[in-house]
Amino acid sequence: MNILFNWFEKRVDPFPQDTPQQPPDRLLAFCLHYTQGIWRWLILISILTSLIAVLQVVIFGFLGEVVDWLATANRETFFQDEFWSLFWMGAVVLVFLPALGALNIMLLHQTIFGNFPMRIRWRAHRYMLGQSYGFYQDEFAGRVATKVMQTALGVRETVAKIIDVFVYVVVYFGGALILVGSLDMALMLPFIGWVCFYIALLAYFLPKMRHISELQSNARSTMTGRIVDSYTNILTVKLFAHSSGEQDYAKASMNEFLNTVHPQMRLASKLNMSLDIANAFLLFSVGAVGLLSWQAGNATVGTIAVGVGLVMRLEGLSHWFMWELAGLFENIGMAEDGMKMLSKPVVVNDKANAKALTVTGGAIDFDKIKFNYGKDGGVIEELSLSVAPGEKIGLVGRSGAGKSTLMNVLLRLYDIEGGEVRIDGQNIADVSQESLREQIGVVTQDTSLLHRSIRDNIAYGRPDASEEDIIQAAKRANAHDYILDLVDLQGRTGYDAHVGERGVKLSGGQRQRIAIARVFVKNAPILVLDEATSALDSEVESAIQESLNALMEGKTVIAIAHRLSTIASLDRLVVLDQGAVIEEGSHEYLSTANGLYSQLWARQSGGFLGLDDLGLDDDVEAE
Repeated sequence: MNILFNWFEKRVDPFPQDTPQQPPDRLLAFCLHYTQGIWRWLILISILTSLIAVLQVVIFGFLGEVVDWLATANRETFFQDEFWSLFWMGAVVLVFLPALGALNIMLLHQTIFGNFPMRIRWRAHRYMLGQSYGFYQDEFAGRVATKVMQTALGVRETVAKIIDVFVYVVVYFGGALILVGSLDMALMLPFIGWVCFYIALLAYFLPKMRHISELQSNARSTMTGRIVDSYTNILTVKLFAHSSGEQDYAKASMNEFLNTVHPQMRLASKLNMSLDIANAFLLFSVGAVGLLSWQAGNATVGTIAVGVGLVMRLEGLSHWFMWELAGLFENIGMAEDGMKMLSKPVVVNDKANAKALTVTGGAIDFDKIKFNYGKDGGVIEELSLSVAPGEKIGLVGRSGAGKSTLMNVLLRLYDIEGGEVRIDGQNIADVSQESLREQIGVVTQDTSLLHRSIRDNIAYGRPDASEEDIIQAAKRANAHDYILDLVDLQGRTGYDAHVGERGVKLSGGQRQRIAIARVFVKNAPILVLDEATSALDSEVESAIQESLNALMEGKTVIAIAHRLSTIASLDRLVVLDQGAVIEEGSHEYLSTANGLYSQLWARQSGGFLGLDDLGLDDDVEAE
């Protein structure tokens, strides 16, 4: 049996390797986009569903014939006279119907239900990984994850219910009408009236339920995002004793969600009560018309039995179908809500003919670049700066001067509005983003680690790094000794210990040293240090300074620091202010040039800028 299950489970690949494309922003096209590759199985399911519905209606018709036979048949010769009719109907009941049902179930449960949503998640996740950096600055991580998970189920249920449930009910209802009409046209009239009333109920209630479901899906995503945000920032919550505030913050979104649930349940109650009334009238009408037709000699006992039997069957089927349709619109709401996020275009894209970046020397040229984060006022206006191969420069300036912005455009986290950024003469807009970032090692001030082992985090710089490479990198970053003492809650130790979400189990200095070890392993020809040692105390900073110097050897380096003593020995210092280069030269020259740098240097205490110099009133987004 497991071999059979396995065969059906392998019919659909849950992890296709095609290049992720932007999904359409219209619901039908959106669902069709994510249904690629499984249509043949869905069509087969709809054919099987239709056959099952037809056979079930045929069985009802046959039961009516059996009733008529029993009323007039000779008991002694009954089985002999009707043997082949009974044999074939027995085959339908015992063989064909179960076989078709088993095949339909296998395709639904083994081929579709597991693989289909996973296929959607896989394709959506790959597309979201390619989303621009700016996209994630505007969204909750928990909200994005919820959309990916919800949308996968929403699309699956929407497609599956239409293909399986809708086809079954339409064929069954149609077959029932044809069967009753073939037996007695008068008996068909109550069924036609019931079907018209049923369609009117659907037309009135379901659009309202669809609207409520869409609101509910969005409210659910917001609620989940707020809760995840609290958990992600749990240290901040505790440090500011803000648990009650977070409760109120989450409660507000829970109330918004609940305010969509109550109207939904009211609609469901009204719908079901209306349906109960319709079913009661149908049963009464079919019974009355059937008895009158029998009395007039137009209907047999078997006809009445078929009519009443179909009413009882349709009563249960109508409630089931109504709930399935309500669920369908709920899932349509989830799919539409997710579509609004998942179909957003990627702002930073590779060109169709993008080549891999080739770094020969590591020369960097910012040529009259312009960038403003989409705002009216420019953060950088026609800035030009050249860095020679192997040169090590430091960027200096108040917060908001454009230092980190320069790094963002170098890494092409954003596309510039004008000018060019070139590496060894190659415009970075013409090369693939992956190849660009493979050639640049980065250590930032705000270091986030993956909730994986220490080994995995260090090897993130180069996945094929050997164990020896990883340990050597940790030693050069002055991290090896404390790594050996780590133990996590599952008892994993040393390099196998997990660091917690965003590395919360480690101190800031420990996280920073892991980040530095990661860049050691990567060994890229261009190095960016954005406050790389800001989280380290003076003793640790001094201990790894030699390692950083070794890391910079033979590389083109751009370093940002407020603690000027950490970059004073670099080849050249570049002073930025309001997105423009206003000074450049060696530390010795700039410290005596009576410019901004000399003012900053003079006002430092222990090599760190005073609060006034940090420009806290400036636009933080520029950094």
